Amino acid sequence: MIEVKWHGRGGQGVVLANTVFAVASMREGKYVQAFPQFGPERTGGPVLGFTRVSDEPIDIHSMVYSPDALILIDPYFAIAEGSYEGLEEGGFAIANLKPERVAQVRGYDVLEGRKLYALDARGISDKVFEGAAIYNTPMIGALVRILGLPKVKGIEEVLKERFPGKMGDLNSAAVRQGYDEVKLA
Repeated sequence: MIEVKWHGRGGQGVVLANTVFAVASMREGKYVQAFPQFGPERTGGPVLGFTRVSDEPIDIHSMVYSPDALILIDPYFAIAEGSYEGLEEGGFAIANLKPERVAQVRGYDVLEGRKLYALDARGISDKVFEGAAIYNTPMIGALVRILGLPKVKGIEEVLKERFPGKMGDLNSAAVRQGYDEVKLA
């Protein structure tokens, strides 16, 4: 079983990213759980999403406390050392980081024994969505690249069902860029 924790702010699409990833995984025959945890329910408030993906039925019914994969959608959380607490030894984090911030984060003691992947989702968003702050879809692409599941095509299908037309195409392009541009830090 793979346990994923998504961390961002209200309005950044944490719940949507969590759901899209889970639905695409389920369509490939996996067992899944996907659920959010909200702080104050307002734009900008902290939001966590949790996803479990397994080849077997999932009997756990709690938050994910020690994720195998941590996805930091919000750039502020990506540079806050405390955001990485609880990441499973041998696990990995994918952080929305500008290249000049990577060395700072890579030096955090809490990441010892864990991998850090960096993606400038903000930069991708600026290009693909012409300045709109849509960081979640590039981060989904990065996660798919690192995990090897589900297939990118499956993610794109779910997004295009949710956002038909131009917005679906833009989200699909952002997923592909995230997939192509994520780097081990």
